[in-house]
Amino acid sequence: MLIDVHTHVVPEKLPDFAGRAGGSRWPAMDPIDACNSRIMVGGKNFRTVTDQCWSASRRLEDMRGEGVERQVLSPMPNLFSYWGEPGDTLDFSRFINGEIAAMVRAEPERFYGLGQVPLQDPDLAARELAPIRQMGLLGVEIGTNVNGDSLADPKFLPFFIEAEKLGMPIFIHAQHPGGTDRFTGPRLLENLIGFPQENTLAAATLISGGVIERCPGLRVLFSHGGGGFALVLPRLDQGWRTMEQFLPRLPSSYVDNFYFDTLFFDAPGIGLLIEKFGARRVMVGSDYPFVIREGPPGKHLAELAGLDDSAIQAIHAGSCLEFLGL
Repeated sequence: MLIDVHTHVVPEKLPDFAGRAGGSRWPAMDPIDACNSRIMVGGKNFRTVTDQCWSASRRLEDMRGEGVERQVLSPMPNLFSYWGEPGDTLDFSRFINGEIAAMVRAEPERFYGLGQVPLQDPDLAARELAPIRQMGLLGVEIGTNVNGDSLADPKFLPFFIEAEKLGMPIFIHAQHPGGTDRFTGPRLLENLIGFPQENTLAAATLISGGVIERCPGLRVLFSHGGGGFALVLPRLDQGWRTMEQFLPRLPSSYVDNFYFDTLFFDAPGIGLLIEKFGARRVMVGSDYPFVIREGPPGKHLAELAGLDDSAIQAIHAGSCLEFLGL
């Protein structure tokens, strides 16, 4: 069985929030035809998408063609709308969560679902976790930062504590990277360079900021292979040994509940993840259905020589099921 943990949903129709605070900043769908639509943000085309984003039947057709047994559905990160008034973002998030839950209910043997929360209000986000689970979603997807604030900011701790208490996994996805003023080249460098940078920061600071010390049972998955975290972690350890013991234990001792997708587009990079963290904490993720995605899912993993059957089974399905609490 092959499970793709990193796939995104954009509903065919979005609620009209033009009259809410923020107006045209709220994402809206502008249909081109029955199978294609523009996602409009601020009056501009943020992205043109196909019905793969909302059509379960189209997804299932692609999954059959690519040998994928199940997908984990999560919102397109730009739908998070952390910039909005918390109550408005809550309403918008509930619509998105309802659409994903409906897809899961329609195909429970093929889809798992993750929701979204108004994380700009951590207490409100924490209270929304139980309702999300009640609607059949297993966990939530959040951004690597919230309006530029680190996830290790103490204000977010109540959210992480509640997620740990409820046993709900968290998928951390890169968005709105910092330092883009220093990216020289095409605008897509925000994705190509900025996203791995964001994942590195999120993984490292959840440890250095004491979140995992406080929430040792929290299950967290990082998109894009965690960026450069596997390379930064030994440096954190060396700093702890030689400069300042900023945590009660060695930083690398806090990664037991960290998971990583394989979205490196590079077999040796995936091999480094397996070497550093073990096969049980690595899982296939493709970024379906967007243009940059790995197709077919697991393509670069298949190029990696020397994996035994147990490692392959873990990366294909077992790690994902463990992360989801299944």
